[in-house]
Amino acid sequence: MWTLSGFADEISPDLDEQCEVAKELGLRYIEVRSAWGVNILDLDDEQLQLMKTILARHDLGVSSIGSPIGKIHIDDDFPPHLERMRHAAEVAHFLGAPYIRIFSFFQTPGTDPDQKRAEVIERMRALARVAEEADLILLHENEKEIYGDIPRRCLDIVRSVGSPHLRLAWDPANFVQVGVKPYTEGYAVLRPHLEYVQIKDALAADGTVVPAGEGDGEVARTMQALRHDGFDGFFSLEPHLAEGHATGGFSGPDNFRRAWLAFTGLLTAEGIEYA
Repeated sequence: MWTLSGFADEISPDLDEQCEVAKELGLRYIEVRSAWGVNILDLDDEQLQLMKTILARHDLGVSSIGSPIGKIHIDDDFPPHLERMRHAAEVAHFLGAPYIRIFSFFQTPGTDPDQKRAEVIERMRALARVAEEADLILLHENEKEIYGDIPRRCLDIVRSVGSPHLRLAWDPANFVQVGVKPYTEGYAVLRPHLEYVQIKDALAADGTVVPAGEGDGEVARTMQALRHDGFDGFFSLEPHLAEGHATGGFSGPDNFRRAWLAFTGLLTAEGIEYA
């Protein structure tokens, strides 16, 4: 039984509307990235308490904190960001989320990311130590323009850090947008470290984001392989069907429903049960 979730701020800035649409679609979990136009790590105590109350009223759990940790330039000052990681762990515990999504630092365009490898690994180890102390799991997302944008460097990160508290989130659209065929070129090497799947597809020709199964993200083949491997985890809708940018994306209620229909249609066609 696979468990569906979704970046609910893709539905609306308003948390109540996020929750209402999620429940309408039968979701039991959401991924929290922002509410009321404020990033999850910038909500004050009162707002976090209100979020917890609204989630409970809608009987929704939190699959992951969609944090911006690691979305700073590799040359930016790191200690304040490490403090932000500690705050992310506190927020995750407060909301009962087992996972925190993170990234591996923006690189200077036109430079070789491997030149900054040592600094990236050192920082990722520091982030993992926070997760170890908090008994949480970090999910590294293969975002564009960061060190871990392609399978080889994603693998390097998890192997080099060597912590069970650092695993991988799989984003097929992001792979497509950096010229990678996700299943063909990444699945076999990354599967042992894969913990969480984000549902977003894209066209190789121009990087346009499309619903699952309508692009070049090899989503159906990946789902078939995951079922064969016995994967049992979260699949989080991150449609980006209206806009996408460095800090997130937006779809709106109708496009979010469209993304849900596309993915659940693939699941039904494959005979895969979900909740």
